[in-house]
Amino acid sequence: MNFYDVFNGDADGLCALQQLRLAQPADALLVTGTKRENALLDRVPARAGDRVTALDIALPGNRDALLALLARGVRVQYVDHHEPGPLPRHPLLEILIDTDPEVCTSVLVDRLLQGSARAWAVVGAFGDNLAATANRLADALGCDAATRLRWRELGESINYNAYGLSEDDLVYRPADLYRALAPYRDPDRFVESQPHAMRLGEARAADFAQADSVTARALGGGARLYLLPDARWARRVFGSLANRRIELEPRLAHAVAVPRPGGAQFIVSLRVPPDSSPSAHALCSAFGGGGRKRAAGIDHLSAKGLDAFADALAAAFPRPAIS
Repeated sequence: MNFYDVFNGDADGLCALQQLRLAQPADALLVTGTKRENALLDRVPARAGDRVTALDIALPGNRDALLALLARGVRVQYVDHHEPGPLPRHPLLEILIDTDPEVCTSVLVDRLLQGSARAWAVVGAFGDNLAATANRLADALGCDAATRLRWRELGESINYNAYGLSEDDLVYRPADLYRALAPYRDPDRFVESQPHAMRLGEARAADFAQADSVTARALGGGARLYLLPDARWARRVFGSLANRRIELEPRLAHAVAVPRPGGAQFIVSLRVPPDSSPSAHALCSAFGGGGRKRAAGIDHLSAKGLDAFADALAAAFPRPAIS
């Protein structure tokens, strides 16, 4: 019997798997990639009797591959927090999906494990831009302010590492980064013992220094669009920049767009205020993307489509949200 761990390469995916394997060790084959590489189950060559764990990958892009695995007799554990569409039912499928905007996959795994590796759930929640959720978990651990700051910086740096169009854009390949942190139950021991957190922090700071020089395009009164250049640093920073802007200006919607190499297509990351309507998912799904209520994205958008998206965003947010 073979084990396959299939997970999104961002902080939420890595930290969800970290918790699970600290509690339930398994010699598993790793299947992952950049944050935007969501359709991962079709890469899994599992056969009858094998076990697949899928973490933090949205169901719509993996539904057909999931059903094919189940039909082959593969047992699948599926944990996620993105909009799923209709939920499949099968005796070999164990599925936990919760789309509450204050929840991420790391929090769901923490729930399954009854907090046995909660420190990494805190790191994952911080990395997924859920500071209030992360702080509630940190409260349960009795963490002081300095510890929270260290874990937040670690989560944000791990999350930053996952953004790019291919693994060639990244500082570390996500599978390699997971293998580096896997031995450590304590996030602080990982930071102290390995160079990865420092290297990621330095690269992230350098990328943000360039991103901060980009002037936002105002869309109506309540939205901003940041158009980054065709460069590796821009493809790394664009998702983290959206998180940073919504934190600094929470009453506005923030979209960050970066060209795919060649400039004919764009990728977009969108963050909206907590109580806004429509949701980020609704806005992005109208252009072939998707995600969650407050955070979503589009993987392929033409220049003309980007203009139409900007118009839709401006219409949706004609004025800042009421705080």
